[in-house]
Amino acid sequence: MSHAHAHPHDQPGGHHAGHDHEFDHSHHHHHHGVPSSQKRLVFALLITAGFAFVELIGGWWAGSLALISDAGHMFTDSASLLLALIANLIGQRPANDDHSYGFGRAEVLGALLNSLAMIALVVWIGVEAVQRLLHPQEVNGGGVMVIAVIGLIVNVLSAWQLSHDHDNMNSRAALLHVLGDLLGSVAAIAAGAIIYFTGWKPIDPILSVLVLGLILRSTWALLKQTTHDLMEGVPPHLKLHDIGMAIAAEPGVREVHDLHVWRISGRRVALSAHLQISKGSDWPALLPRLNQMLLKRFQIDHVTLQPSWQPQHREGRIIPIHHQRD
Repeated sequence: MSHAHAHPHDQPGGHHAGHDHEFDHSHHHHHHGVPSSQKRLVFALLITAGFAFVELIGGWWAGSLALISDAGHMFTDSASLLLALIANLIGQRPANDDHSYGFGRAEVLGALLNSLAMIALVVWIGVEAVQRLLHPQEVNGGGVMVIAVIGLIVNVLSAWQLSHDHDNMNSRAALLHVLGDLLGSVAAIAAGAIIYFTGWKPIDPILSVLVLGLILRSTWALLKQTTHDLMEGVPPHLKLHDIGMAIAAEPGVREVHDLHVWRISGRRVALSAHLQISKGSDWPALLPRLNQMLLKRFQIDHVTLQPSWQPQHREGRIIPIHHQRD
């Protein structure tokens, strides 16, 4: 038999397995109106960009690296939120002949760019903090506290809005940025208070570096996930072996090989595999059972299966998952 992946329009009872949808299955993932995730991103973008400008002026006036760092972080967040919004809008576009999976991967690319921007910011502020430790500068502790408290309120509002969207990677990336800002505001408040009451100036760059460490940790985790998705890795919550065994356990399936599972975007996960089945006449009944099982047990909604019912002789690598004896 041919081993090329077939599609729903090939022939009745063909080799494509997915939901019992029409050919334009992937076209059904866009939404009418403005999705709530986009509204949240717009809200966070507006208040973050507005206050970043205020905080930058205040940090320059007060001479605080912690405040300037937080302002720079918030400006980067504004750009990241804008990038996330654009990626979100692109991701809503339906599939076409050139992009058969749609544009959902724009969200992954947006999250990757967000992560890289954050790493660059961490490096820049880290260098500045070292210079401040070597050459301390005057800081207006009282002014830092007032501005940082306002920044804390702004960041709490943004984080509250973005925390409602757990599955959108760009919203998650934006949330990490805002949480980093929130930590920056707390650090700036602490730095301002210590300088105001004790006059100890090194606390300003020291707290900046501590916040950078927390930001870098969160950013690194997101960077790992986005690169994993771009490399078409198996989603972390799924185990390839468990999926292969579940398919092979279905009556009529003798062997599973060339099994691949990857995330398209957000909640959309795809699977492809070659199956050796007992009889060709089993396939019309076996196909919907496999579809239902994969959707219910593993939340995999885009499935392509290639069946055959005779010994296979082909070139290339065969990945045996399970053999079921008759």
